[in-house]
Amino acid sequence: MIYPDSFEEKLGFNQIRQKLKAYCHSPAGEDWVDRMRFSSEHDFIRVLLKQNLEFRQILEKGETFPSQHFLDASDWIQKIALEGNWLEADEFLQLAYSLETIIACKNFLVKNAEVYPELFRMTEPVTVTASLVQNITTKIDDKAMVRDSASVELGRVRKKLRDEQGRLRKLADQIYRNAVSESWVPDGALPTIRDGRLVIPIQAEHKRRLKGFILDESATGQTVFMEPAELLDANNEIRDLEHAEKREVIRILKELTDSFRVQLPALKSAYRFLSQLDFVRAKAKFSLDINADLPLLTDKPELVWYVAKHPLLYLSLKGKRDVVPLTLELNEQQRMLLVSGPNAGGKSVCLKTVGLLQYMLQCGMLIPVSDRSRAGIFKSIFLDIGDQQSIENDLSTYSSHLRNMNMFIQSATDKSLVLMDELGSGTDPDFGGAIAQAILDALLQRRVWGLATTHYYNLKLFAGQQPGIRNAAMRFDDEHLEPLYMLDIGKPGSSFALEIARKTGLPKSTLQEAEKLVGKDLAGVESMVRSLEKERQELSEKIKRMEKQEIELKQSLSRYQTLSTDLETRKKDIINRAKEDAATLLKNTNREIEKTIRHIKENKAEKKETLKVRKNLESLTQQVEAPKKETKPVQTLKEGDRVRIIGQEGSGIILTIQGKNATVQFGLLKSVTKLDKLEKITAAVEKEIVARLRSAGINVHEKRTLFNSTLDIRGKRVDEVLGILDQFMDTAILLAQGELRILHGKGEGVLRKVVRDHLKGYKEVASIKDEHIERGGDGITVVVLK
Repeated sequence: MIYPDSFEEKLGFNQIRQKLKAYCHSPAGEDWVDRMRFSSEHDFIRVLLKQNLEFRQILEKGETFPSQHFLDASDWIQKIALEGNWLEADEFLQLAYSLETIIACKNFLVKNAEVYPELFRMTEPVTVTASLVQNITTKIDDKAMVRDSASVELGRVRKKLRDEQGRLRKLADQIYRNAVSESWVPDGALPTIRDGRLVIPIQAEHKRRLKGFILDESATGQTVFMEPAELLDANNEIRDLEHAEKREVIRILKELTDSFRVQLPALKSAYRFLSQLDFVRAKAKFSLDINADLPLLTDKPELVWYVAKHPLLYLSLKGKRDVVPLTLELNEQQRMLLVSGPNAGGKSVCLKTVGLLQYMLQCGMLIPVSDRSRAGIFKSIFLDIGDQQSIENDLSTYSSHLRNMNMFIQSATDKSLVLMDELGSGTDPDFGGAIAQAILDALLQRRVWGLATTHYYNLKLFAGQQPGIRNAAMRFDDEHLEPLYMLDIGKPGSSFALEIARKTGLPKSTLQEAEKLVGKDLAGVESMVRSLEKERQELSEKIKRMEKQEIELKQSLSRYQTLSTDLETRKKDIINRAKEDAATLLKNTNREIEKTIRHIKENKAEKKETLKVRKNLESLTQQVEAPKKETKPVQTLKEGDRVRIIGQEGSGIILTIQGKNATVQFGLLKSVTKLDKLEKITAAVEKEIVARLRSAGINVHEKRTLFNSTLDIRGKRVDEVLGILDQFMDTAILLAQGELRILHGKGEGVLRKVVRDHLKGYKEVASIKDEHIERGGDGITVVVLK
């Protein structure tokens, strides 16, 4: 149920219908726009939304989908349905074109059934085949003429007609030349056709000289158009043949129409599919215009929206300034929201946004919210907004509001959404506020869902104390006295009436008198609300800064732990290798000594053999002795130098030098390292690092040149995404990239979830987040590497 009857006009949905019609290719598609209605059937709405989403994906991918000859066949179908009636040749040609479009659309969706399952299901009633198109094209050519080959009789008649026309032209040329030679023909005049018969123009004074019949004359009467007697039989024969041709063409068209009359059920289903597809495409194009998406749909009332925008406001401000999005929540515990704040602060826009988006959703349209949002289904929506004064019914604005409130209390249920603008206004504030509070209380007892806007303090206090309803405020810049159009849930808003009045230039004495009349208590509440708002903003900013610092600290700690683990692992490897080398060397030394002693004994210490053995021992001594360190030229390091730890590939920048230690910035990590363990990155060192990587089969320069930090995986299947993602991440880590972007689109969020879950397995990943809303939002994942 939708109340009142002017619901669509009050929320602007009639404008959305007009925009959808502008995108339709056919009147039949526009009829679907007119028939679009609010529904509370969850499964039906889900199908409509999925169709909308899938066609939006077709448009986003730029796939080749038929877009021509979306024709309305309702008139043709009516003519075919009448026994004895027939379609003209040009109508059959248009029918063939549109049937080809239907078949092409079906083939595309059948081929992509797994990608677009709901659009594929639309093709199931379509049974027309290419044979129907062939039936038309074999009889009618692309100039909308029945072909000579359409029947044997038509071919015979047309051949004879062409022969007779040729004979007639020859005979007419002969008579015309004779008349010209006799100067009977006006200068420049040629044989022509009158009443379907070939005639020769003759000057009026010579009409008796040519034997024949006068069929017409010029406006001045100086020229007559005569059918020579010799042409009479030929003209009659041609006329008879033309009638015979026409009769045969009609017979062929009737026969062709009869064959299509048998196919009427299939034709109706096919053109219903085509018109519905036209409608779905129009919704998809509008979805792209307003950046709409599919929220998580539930089969019960619920409203948890992130980044919600009013679609018409978004379109009107596009290219000028951004629309401030709304984030709001109505749930089982808090079903109602009371929005307060200054005039022109966005309260009514907030209410209209809720009503319009929920109505669009339940009409089967995607809405401009984040796909993380949750949206439920309401059985009915009630609206009270604007001036509803009625002269005919002798109702004032306030009386009309009260009549609507009575309707809400009597008809609304726990599955209804009630929207009330400026609740309680239009009468004495004391009585209006009291009645409005009683109405709110009655709706809460009926567990109604809803949103109301107000300026009344008693309602703000009521919402702050009563379970089931929450306060919300439209934020206001009290320093510049400008609305921020941002919705804050959990606290009431101030009207800022005195401040705005002061800005408009009212005399100071007048404002002071107003403050006295308001009273200290009310002014104090206003002041307290503003003070709390200011403190809340400051606290919110502090929390954001602390969260940012905490993230940076965690990243630094993670990098330090990783580096420490790597260094410890390398240290153990070096010590183990040294131990193994020492053990091997000691074993070889002992073996050589024993061998030397045995050799001396066997040769009884002959001088020649002793010298030989001594040389062998000296050689072994050189092997056992620790190799002397190569003396390197002393290098002077200074702040700002790019260095690396000797033997490693990673590099950093020297920040400060204190004695024998230096503080080096390695990426996001700062480390204090001894100067003698550092090596300045020179061209030779850079070459060494590149050569080391190239020896492993890696061309760093080539990879760095070809690497693109943005990976586009839209439209790809999940099973092929992971391999592509791994290859992309391996290259990025090798090249020490800082920030990456993975473009997966929004859709239902499947690709986004798969990508982000997989990225969590990389220890090199520092953070994963959404792109800025203006540059793609959660349709793009931004990856920061350590």
